[in-house]
Amino acid sequence: MLPTRSFKVLFLISLFLSTSLFAQDPLPKWMTEAEKEIYQEYLENIPEGKSTTPPSGIPRAPGEFEEVQGVIITWASYSNELREIVRHARQVVKVYIVCDNISYVQNYLTNGNVPLDNIEFLQASFNSVWVRDFGPQSIYLAEDGQLAFTDWVYNRPRPYDDQIPVVMANHLDLPIYQMTNNPNRLIATGGNFMTDGFGTAFSSELILTENSSLSETQIDNIVYNFMGIERYIKMPELPFDNISHIDMHMKLINEETLLVGQFPTGVSDGPYIESNLQEVLNTYPSVYNRPYKVVRIPMPASGSGYYSPNTSYRTYTNSIILNGLVLVPTYGLYPDNQALQIYQEAMPGYNIVGINMESVIGASGAIHCISREIGADDPILFAHASPDTLASWQGPYEMKAAINSFSGITQANIHWTTDPQQGFTAQQMVLENDTFRFSIPRQECNTEIFYYFSATNANEKTGTKPLVAPAGHYSLFLDGLGMDFYSDLQQVLTGETVNFQLCTEGQHSYEWDFGEGAIPETAEGPGPHEVTYQTTGLKTISLTVDGDTQVTRTDYVQVAGPNNIMLLVETEGQGSTVPQAGTYYYEPGANVELTASASSGWLFDHWQVMPGAQTLDTETITITLEENTTATAVFQQSTVSITTPERKLGFMVYPNPSDGLINLSLPAKAAKVEILVTNLQGQIVYRGEIPPSSTDPLLRINLSGQPAGIYLVRLTDGNISQLEKIMIR
Repeated sequence: MLPTRSFKVLFLISLFLSTSLFAQDPLPKWMTEAEKEIYQEYLENIPEGKSTTPPSGIPRAPGEFEEVQGVIITWASYSNELREIVRHARQVVKVYIVCDNISYVQNYLTNGNVPLDNIEFLQASFNSVWVRDFGPQSIYLAEDGQLAFTDWVYNRPRPYDDQIPVVMANHLDLPIYQMTNNPNRLIATGGNFMTDGFGTAFSSELILTENSSLSETQIDNIVYNFMGIERYIKMPELPFDNISHIDMHMKLINEETLLVGQFPTGVSDGPYIESNLQEVLNTYPSVYNRPYKVVRIPMPASGSGYYSPNTSYRTYTNSIILNGLVLVPTYGLYPDNQALQIYQEAMPGYNIVGINMESVIGASGAIHCISREIGADDPILFAHASPDTLASWQGPYEMKAAINSFSGITQANIHWTTDPQQGFTAQQMVLENDTFRFSIPRQECNTEIFYYFSATNANEKTGTKPLVAPAGHYSLFLDGLGMDFYSDLQQVLTGETVNFQLCTEGQHSYEWDFGEGAIPETAEGPGPHEVTYQTTGLKTISLTVDGDTQVTRTDYVQVAGPNNIMLLVETEGQGSTVPQAGTYYYEPGANVELTASASSGWLFDHWQVMPGAQTLDTETITITLEENTTATAVFQQSTVSITTPERKLGFMVYPNPSDGLINLSLPAKAAKVEILVTNLQGQIVYRGEIPPSSTDPLLRINLSGQPAGIYLVRLTDGNISQLEKIMIR
């Protein structure tokens, strides 16, 4: 039942249901003239929500390409198109059909040869078919990873539509958090929101226009608290898209790939889309700190050759991803097959199915607009930056993925092969510093390696990355001018030559740079080849082949001269050093800086430097080398847990890795808390404190101006000191 709080609201709804509002049936995605007349009054008297405070911890909103358990539709209109969505969707997820006459819909499906299994029918009131805009947004709660819903004020005066999130939450017995009352009231629409699942979201600036009473910072804070969005990218609205929903021309098909519509040069919204896209590529890196990958797909003209504003806004990006199934709108037009092929090439292993939406698109919507996915229970989240063509072909090749599940990961595997027809070999990965790693052995030059990941959590659920593996998988090709030094990182060389080998036959030019300038040479065939040097010490050496900076290889090489002094770096306990543990040679009198970094669960204690038996208690030290020296970083096991996400003592630092915006979830403290952030060289990049009277459970630190690398975050209340490592991408 629709909650009410005043006679005025009752009158408004009565007016809505009994006047010319429904003269236009079915309701379009845009606001009708009758709706515009009552919109402001509707907003002023909208009923209170069920739960209008944010979750107690910062949740995570999943990407639409992640695993889902179901899809929602409201059976208001376009029955034939809805039936085709149900026909395919029910084979991969549960379909929830909200309707006012269950037997009618069941008969309609049955008469169209659609089985009724894996479908649930809910009898409830609604106003329109556009469930994408008003339906529930899935989130995962920070405390226990539970699936929950969040909801906003629908930007149409359609009161029954606006109740569907509560209807679904009640039906599935899920928590719901509603952005319907001040100070957390947000007017929004699902077609104008997409997220990568890692805290970045995209919208058009419609979100600013429709919430003009809020500052952009206030809007950002609301979506952060209710959906965990840390970076909210807002693009200028397009002049010829009359609803300003980004799903009409853009889609995330994975966490770092944008599918973007493309008009002919200078046509319709084409110039504005290109401008927005370039702004995104120039300003916002993906979660893996590199430019977004972009796949272009045509924006089709009508059968008569017209584009918006002279015809409907036809689009292929208005699709929905349901696990391994992708439903794509088609229009009975020549470019349809090209669009489906683009999807297939961009999403290998997925089942790409076209559904004709020509009868729907005139109302400014297609498949994505009339469907809304429900996130999976107990998800396994994979983060893996797929490599481009390898520059260095000599193995091994380290593959890594951050894999997380709230219940914990019990096993992670990489499955790899050089011939998918012969199957994949599964090998267990090793967890190091929150990342699962495995090194694939060296392969022959011009070999392609195919691979994917799988993981099982403590609830015995298994997931894969890509989601459709092994039918879809990653690959890397060891080709072209890949090269490698014979000397590994920090290996001691004994002559005046560095050896290297080219992957390809034929004659190639190369340039060495020892830090003192380039030395041009020419190499014939794969090698091995030699180049002479005139310097000693720890050197950064780079090699560029055929003038192509894309195949530049840089390494640190230890070059030992006859009079150099040896430095032996060691560790005791669990931790690492910069330079890492090993043997180094330096010229007499050299000043060498050493930095210690403790592993999770350990704390740095002191440096022990021999000879002289010096004990130094700062993480970063500088020593002067006059004779052979041994420097040992000593670590002690911490008495404070700093690794368990659900800990109640201590503090959490997240996300990790981060793009520079760091959150500190703070415990209740009676004493003043001091916070210090340093880089691995010991330089302080942030210092702050929290007074004992503070009741704010969260502190946000902006390190986005700092270089990429590892940083140490220490929190001290006078009695307990806790240390965390965090990576800035």
